[in-house]
Amino acid sequence: MASTALFGRCAELEQLSSFLDSARQRGDAWLMWGEPGVGKSALMAAAAELAITSDMRVLRASGSEFEAHVSYSCLNQLLLPVSADIERLPPALREALLVALGFGVGTPTDALMVCNAALLLVRTVATEASLALLVDDVQWIDRASAVVLGFLARRLDGVRAGLLASARTGTVSFLDPRGLTEMIVQPLDRAASGQLVDVNFPEMPVRIRERLLDLAQGNPLALTELPSTLLGAVPHAGPQPEVVPLSDRLQAMFAARFADLPESTRRTLLLATFEGTGDVRVLRAALADETGLADLAPAERAQLVRVDDATGRIAFRHPLIRSAIVAGTTHEERRTAHVALAAALTGDRERCAWHLAAAAVGPDESVAELLEESAHRTMLRGDVFAAVAALIRAAELSGTDAGRGRRLSEAAYIGAEASGAIDDAKALLNDARRAAPDSTGSLHAANAAAFLMLNGDGDVATAHRLLVGAIETAEHRYDARDPALIEAMHTLMLLCWYGSAPEYWEPFYRALERLEPRPPDVLSLASRTFPDPVRTGTSGLASSRAVLATLADETDPTRIMRVGTASVYLDRLGDCRESSWRLVRQGREGGAPRRHLGALMHLCLDDYLVGRWDEAEQFAREGQQICDTSGYSFFAWYFLYNRAILAAGRGRFDEAYALADEITHWALPRGVTAAALFAQHPRTLAALGQGDFDRAFHHAAAMSPPGVLAAYVPHCMWVMFDLVEAAVRTGRTVEARAHVEAMQAAGVAGLSTRMALIQAAGEFLVFDDDETKARLESLLSSPAAERWVWDASRVRLILGERLRRARSASEARRHLLAACDGFAAMTAEPWLERTRNELRAAGHRLADASSAGLIALTAQELQIARLAASGLTNKQIAERMYLSHRTVGAHLYRIFPKLGVTSRAGLRDALSPDPEAPR
Repeated sequence: MASTALFGRCAELEQLSSFLDSARQRGDAWLMWGEPGVGKSALMAAAAELAITSDMRVLRASGSEFEAHVSYSCLNQLLLPVSADIERLPPALREALLVALGFGVGTPTDALMVCNAALLLVRTVATEASLALLVDDVQWIDRASAVVLGFLARRLDGVRAGLLASARTGTVSFLDPRGLTEMIVQPLDRAASGQLVDVNFPEMPVRIRERLLDLAQGNPLALTELPSTLLGAVPHAGPQPEVVPLSDRLQAMFAARFADLPESTRRTLLLATFEGTGDVRVLRAALADETGLADLAPAERAQLVRVDDATGRIAFRHPLIRSAIVAGTTHEERRTAHVALAAALTGDRERCAWHLAAAAVGPDESVAELLEESAHRTMLRGDVFAAVAALIRAAELSGTDAGRGRRLSEAAYIGAEASGAIDDAKALLNDARRAAPDSTGSLHAANAAAFLMLNGDGDVATAHRLLVGAIETAEHRYDARDPALIEAMHTLMLLCWYGSAPEYWEPFYRALERLEPRPPDVLSLASRTFPDPVRTGTSGLASSRAVLATLADETDPTRIMRVGTASVYLDRLGDCRESSWRLVRQGREGGAPRRHLGALMHLCLDDYLVGRWDEAEQFAREGQQICDTSGYSFFAWYFLYNRAILAAGRGRFDEAYALADEITHWALPRGVTAAALFAQHPRTLAALGQGDFDRAFHHAAAMSPPGVLAAYVPHCMWVMFDLVEAAVRTGRTVEARAHVEAMQAAGVAGLSTRMALIQAAGEFLVFDDDETKARLESLLSSPAAERWVWDASRVRLILGERLRRARSASEARRHLLAACDGFAAMTAEPWLERTRNELRAAGHRLADASSAGLIALTAQELQIARLAASGLTNKQIAERMYLSHRTVGAHLYRIFPKLGVTSRAGLRDALSPDPEAPR
């Protein structure tokens, strides 16, 4: 094969030299494509030789179709030579990588930790010698390894390392090709093919040589392997028509060579094929006799395999050889090989389980249990696809119909809830029902059915009934240690929240009270902070702090997402931010889309409150795209909502109303009352931004009436201040006071610093006395208030307006300038314009148009003129500026002659800057 690289490959070798130069200098990543036998492996070997010549350290691995279901099996191969360097990593990353690769024991960690650990290991090793990471046949590598390799490929910039991967043309790989430069390996031209044949077979008759060139079609493997067949089989009368595909012909040729080997050699080769990684230590352990690998010698002499003495690994000359070996063995031979490998891998429970599964000839409950255990461990690493595969195989090996139905139901639930494989989940659920008709009452089946219903045409009420029935009839004895029961309770909590009515919550709390010995911490916390935080949120504050303290070391993606959910209405999403970002990065690298979506939801909400509006819009669009492409159509409304409130805040009012209407039209027929209520929030903001306070009041009141903080409508807390402001500006003083008193009675100020600020602002608007002003000033001056940029800016605007009217211009300017900075940072145009107008009215000089007419206006007259030009009525202007509508009319009477207009229609042109004026 070394000679193969020397004929007709000058261009490819130059490309590889360029790749290695780039890798040594700044890091690079390439993906090589080609047909079977075209010479990808030869070029990989040439790349290795070039790298070694350039003093680079080479790490190699190859995919195996017989190990593709074992998480991190390819990464194990690749990093084994530098396993000692893992000890140089920080403790958390070190443990994550050791556990993932099977070099250590411990709790499985999430994929992102493994990715970061692998990247840091590569960076660390590359500081001493530049690295060449060569991975052959990536179409067969396991999903978990593919995620890590994709992660590395996009982060080698600035690292003295290069990743070169090869894949068979026309195959699908788990490796994300983003960030990889593609290189296509073409067949040799006829001249190079002739050279290769002449060097290796100088005595070949011309007629056979021409037939070989015709058959091989420039494929180097065919050019070197077919001659022995042709020389012995082609009739002298002339060539016969060739209809057998080249890959099949080559595989048949390798199968014939395999059949000619001694039985002990064939047995050893079969073990090496199924072992997948080429680890000679595992092969020695799997061989029952004491001859070790001596029986491998005939295969080495036949150039089917080679053993690398330096790495202690066996490599097949070509993947087609492995396929030919499997095809040339009997069922019992294959089964015996898997049993032997399982015995040699007792320390690796996942690989052991899969080998035992391959050896099983019928139902085997012990093996099914091992695979089920493996699935649960794999889930903790975030590899939901591998977990589903393990559960499906466990179901096939189950000893009872009930066990089969239960495992298929769990696979369906994971597929529906975490992986986004909705169609596959439907099929699995149907299989579960056929296996055990009563499995529809099992918790996993009910969970899966509920999610499928939500993502389909079903409604919340039906899904809720189904799941309540399953919880109340299942034989779980309300054992809080039953994973299926706890998953069902989390799902039920979401369904109740979507329904937003007390009757939905009654069976949830009934079941929660029966859990023994006690509900798990996150479920217990969420049950107090998520459904009705107005009444029960403060009781969860202490446990919230304890749970949030665990996030730094938390690796379970599901738990991270659920802690975020429990933190929304305590305004503690900032404490979940780092963990949420981990899930987003993991999702972008191929992790579970449901966890990715959950993290995006939480980051969007936090970004909105703290003023990171550009990032929030980016996340909202990312989330909506994932919903559209990953089978999670139900969750798209969350991101429509986030887009809508941001559009309203930035003055894109038509967009905000359109998105809110889209949410409502989708939600109401499905009974997703929570979404329909959420849609009132952007409508309220848009109306406030337009100065339509009457409309804003009605939208806010539709979420929760004045004087009431509606039960099981937690998001009503996010429009409390909106309702009070709109009520005050429209003269609804009774309603405004009632709402503030409801806030005081509920003690919402105790939930968070943001809620304290909002309650104090409401009290100031209603009571407007020295005490409420002093309390509000104190909160605004505290460091905690600086986090809530959006709310603090709005409160400062309100306070500045009141202070200006009270003739405290200097105090007013201080708050208005701070509000102006906040609104400008968010590009909250309606509020920014309103703040600037207040600043002008407070005597602060801003850059205005320089026409004589505008200069002649007072600050208050200019503000009124701008509002009238925007289309507001005298009444609306009066509400916004705390004036009577008669006063507004009088001002306009004086404004018209100053601007040289006779009606409101001329105001817009008069206030527009002259396009011909110098700038």
